[in-house]
Amino acid sequence: KKVFEIKEMRLTLDDSFKEGTHEIYTGILKSNREAIGVIVLREDKSQLPDTIKTADDYAELTRSATVQSGRTIDEIKHDGDIPYYEYNFRSELNYRYYTADSNLSTLVEDVLYNLTKQTHRVLSYLPEYENEPEEALIARAQDLALAFLARIPHIREYIDTDVQAEFDGDPAAFNREEIIFSYPGLYAIMVYRIAHELVLLGIPLIPRMMTEHAHSLTGIDINPGASIGKYFFIDHGTGIVIGETTTIGENVKVYQGVTLGALSTRKGQLLKGSKRHPTIEDNVTIYAGASILGGETVIGEGSVIGANAFITKSIPAGSRVSMQNRG
Repeated sequence: KKVFEIKEMRLTLDDSFKEGTHEIYTGILKSNREAIGVIVLREDKSQLPDTIKTADDYAELTRSATVQSGRTIDEIKHDGDIPYYEYNFRSELNYRYYTADSNLSTLVEDVLYNLTKQTHRVLSYLPEYENEPEEALIARAQDLALAFLARIPHIREYIDTDVQAEFDGDPAAFNREEIIFSYPGLYAIMVYRIAHELVLLGIPLIPRMMTEHAHSLTGIDINPGASIGKYFFIDHGTGIVIGETTTIGENVKVYQGVTLGALSTRKGQLLKGSKRHPTIEDNVTIYAGASILGGETVIGEGSVIGANAFITKSIPAGSRVSMQNRG
């Protein structure tokens, strides 16, 4: 296994960005046959860990989900109606080159540019930015793009557990690479993990566009506002719906056709901001076709919800719920 040496790329930001100049250090490492990528943002090289666990092939997949899912980034090449130089995310060298060593750094630069560009476009939809001058919007977009890059190690940590959950829970899985590159459930979760971090940063529009793009490809609808713990396992996945205010603990398994939804949406926008969707505690399994509805509904830890169950009230920990035939 070839380990590429850590490379450095210095990105110069405009004067409106108070931090001045940042350094992004990236490395590539194939480890444990798991193609999971990470990008580490550091101000001081002395803080850099001895080993940065990254993977060249998954870095491309991560970048693709970040800049292409939901058409949040409308082009990778810099054709733009907003000139590339306006953001000043240019290398100090006046050219770019593509080699195995520089590949990940180049991807980081592309993500940084495109995410800044798209974030700048959507910030004006927020009331607090309606009357902000253009320079302030660009500066804020730069701040948010860098903050997102700093969250990538956290995203990687969670996706790593999701891969492990898929592998442990599916006897048909050949290996982890098969899961990473072919399982629609993992793809939907991965896009959700990225989009959720954008939600937490307060970026509008882009997160929902990303998860709806994944929805169109996989049939799995995960609202980016939902809160989902580690080791989340989706099997098959088609028809799954997870609403905006859903809370899901760790080691939860969900099968095709499951709905974690609201009891009623008749009040429309009056319900905005309220808890409308259920809470699923740790180590719960929900089988195909089950519907669990309502913001006050809690499924207790370790419960098993059988196929096609319809639940609108809380279930205590350790419960077993199943449909019964009558007649």
